[in-house]
Amino acid sequence: MSEEVLINITPSETRVALVENGVLQEVYIERASRRGIVGNIYKGKVVRVLPGMQAAFIDIGLDRAAFIHVAELVKPSVEQTSEPMIASLLHEGQSLVVQVTKDPIGTKGARLTTHLSIPSRYLVYMPQTPHIGVSQRIELEDERERLKNLVNQGLSEINAEEKGGFILRTAAEGVASEEILADLHFLHRVWLAVDRRIKRDTGICRIYEDLPLFMRSMRDFVRPGLEKVRVDSRESFHKLQEFVEEFIPHLENKLEYYPGERPIFDLYSVEDEIQKALGRKVQLKSGGYLVIDQTEAMNTIDVNTGGFVGHRNLEETIFKTNLEAAAAIVRQLRLRNLGGIIIIDFIDMVDAEHQRQVLRLLERNLEKDHAKTKLTGVTELGLVQMIRKRTRESLEQIICEPCHLCLGRGSLKTAESVCYEILRDLLRLDRAYGGDAYLVMAGQVVVDRFLDEESAAVADLEVFINKTIRFQVETLYSQEQFDIVLQ
Repeated sequence: MSEEVLINITPSETRVALVENGVLQEVYIERASRRGIVGNIYKGKVVRVLPGMQAAFIDIGLDRAAFIHVAELVKPSVEQTSEPMIASLLHEGQSLVVQVTKDPIGTKGARLTTHLSIPSRYLVYMPQTPHIGVSQRIELEDERERLKNLVNQGLSEINAEEKGGFILRTAAEGVASEEILADLHFLHRVWLAVDRRIKRDTGICRIYEDLPLFMRSMRDFVRPGLEKVRVDSRESFHKLQEFVEEFIPHLENKLEYYPGERPIFDLYSVEDEIQKALGRKVQLKSGGYLVIDQTEAMNTIDVNTGGFVGHRNLEETIFKTNLEAAAAIVRQLRLRNLGGIIIIDFIDMVDAEHQRQVLRLLERNLEKDHAKTKLTGVTELGLVQMIRKRTRESLEQIICEPCHLCLGRGSLKTAESVCYEILRDLLRLDRAYGGDAYLVMAGQVVVDRFLDEESAAVADLEVFINKTIRFQVETLYSQEQFDIVLQ
């Protein structure tokens, strides 16, 4: 599998596209006006403790107070059988050092933890946790043991009382010992600087800020199959060169400045794919399709055969559609960055072996996902349910806002419904206030309907109230907007 990372940078926005085998899989967007804050460390102040929720709100200097649960305050221990009450740990006005684990999304504030961690290319440093862990994606036991021994060696070289712990990331697999040890010492130096600021700085302030997106992409998205990282900004390219030379020298030959006249995101139709990812319907090559709905509580994905009729029998047609859908669904989850609870309604399969194969394919494709996922199996209703970790806004939430016409409902009242609503209001106004005549101001489609299909209803109402009703088109009105003026 070949991978390329495309980085498009403008003064106001940075976009990173991850392309696998020529097909867009993930896109990340960071805007200068509101950069993501996941990974940032703050010194905050407790503004409210909620004993009933075992949680608290923390002011870290953002528009909305951030949220922390008691589980993120207390490290689990063998002796501890139950969570302590949050009121015994926090009080209003208390200063607290916290790290952001989830960006503010919608009306919800950021999510916090006191279990601090600082990531690098191969390691994650946990200053308060004396534990060495290895990514589950590194499967060879000999390699896991080698990496643990390397970290123990590095820890023995650190001259500090509290040395903390490390997690070895997937990217560490097969990496030379010198690079792992260099990463370890770098992270420890970063932590010493952070610790000095924690002790020195007072009040609500930011203690540590994660790297900007174009640098994080080199740290987080570069894997063994990577062919190129293309950057369309000369200034950012030089910054990345310096970053790579210092921390990831073996990737120097992968980095490339793209000066082409054709926009970099047009190379693999990235712009078109982003536009498609904002729609509900996803067409499958077979003729089937997916319908994806994103809501506050969960995301739902419905699989349909559409125009695919197959060549053998119905069960075979359904099986092939579901197999194709399983691969397409994972790509859409990554591309749209859908998180939280996800319910998938595959087309019902009678054959139990077909069900197992579809689920196995879904699981294999999820292994490529950078986000943590958990597949919980099939429910009694035949629905597949899973959870995907949500740390930042979805693609739709970044690019779009609720429709000002439908107010986020996703639909408008029909012209017929609006006409009947106006007729009811006319009758109500006449009974309440009276008047010599009435002027109805509405959108073009509503007025057209009154003058055509609903003309008889208007005439009947005029006779009933013994008043004249006139209509006026307001071009700026939406289909649902109207005003009635007494004359």
